[in-house]
Amino acid sequence: MMMIWFYSSEKMTGLFAYESSDLDWCEDNYRHSENIVEYFNTVKMYLSETTLQLTCLLYSCIERGINMCPLPTGLFSAYFHMTLSFMGQMLDELSILWVLGLCYGLWFPRRLFPSFIKDRTTFSRLVMMITVVTTLCSFVKPTANAYLLNCFALHIIYSLGLEMRICTDPKVLRLCWSAVGLWVLAISCWISDRFGCSFWQKLNFCYLHGIWHILIVMAVAYASTLIAYLDANYEIPSSLPSLQYWPNDNWVLGLPYIVLKGTTKTQKIF
Repeated sequence: MMMIWFYSSEKMTGLFAYESSDLDWCEDNYRHSENIVEYFNTVKMYLSETTLQLTCLLYSCIERGINMCPLPTGLFSAYFHMTLSFMGQMLDELSILWVLGLCYGLWFPRRLFPSFIKDRTTFSRLVMMITVVTTLCSFVKPTANAYLLNCFALHIIYSLGLEMRICTDPKVLRLCWSAVGLWVLAISCWISDRFGCSFWQKLNFCYLHGIWHILIVMAVAYASTLIAYLDANYEIPSSLPSLQYWPNDNWVLGLPYIVLKGTTKTQKIF
């Protein structure tokens, strides 16, 4: 019995061990610190996520219930890049998966539901079931998890494309194109870092994954605000949602947020 406990304890400890993950990004390991494997990726992820959260809290640019959801995701991502441990990888990727599941359940447009689903409660249960199954499958081949998460991004962009076909509001279209443009830049950095590492190492520039983190945080801020606006516009039209940008409404890139101009108290129907 003691031998089994020792083996299990040793195996569990190994999951938290530095560089126990099969993933390793292009940045040189331990270059700036003996305690942080990927220094630039760790610091940039932490700073960009913290900046986004503080700004969101100050200006309420995302619905308050969802506002704090990316916070553990950012912390887990920083922990993963600091250690490149298997546990860090799973915490990072699964936290993103569950935040996506939560957002799908709350915000996905009702008119795009599968034909056999009639209400959001049923749709949310389906999303929860898919999220649980995907979580279990993620342990089978962890190296494929990142590619799967990017497939969710493609589906979100496709869904936004369907929504923008019937949209004529220039502010909404501007926000959508900004979100998609930032995502394209971000995924370009991710792919280039993943598959063109030798080229960037020759140029002594191995920081594209860190740039990906900055761009994807900006893309998420834009996309989540857009989806929250569409949800309020369709589900609670009497709230009269309006898009605005901080610090200036006329800037090409600013921090988007939603103003509810309706005075009557309304509640979303599930």
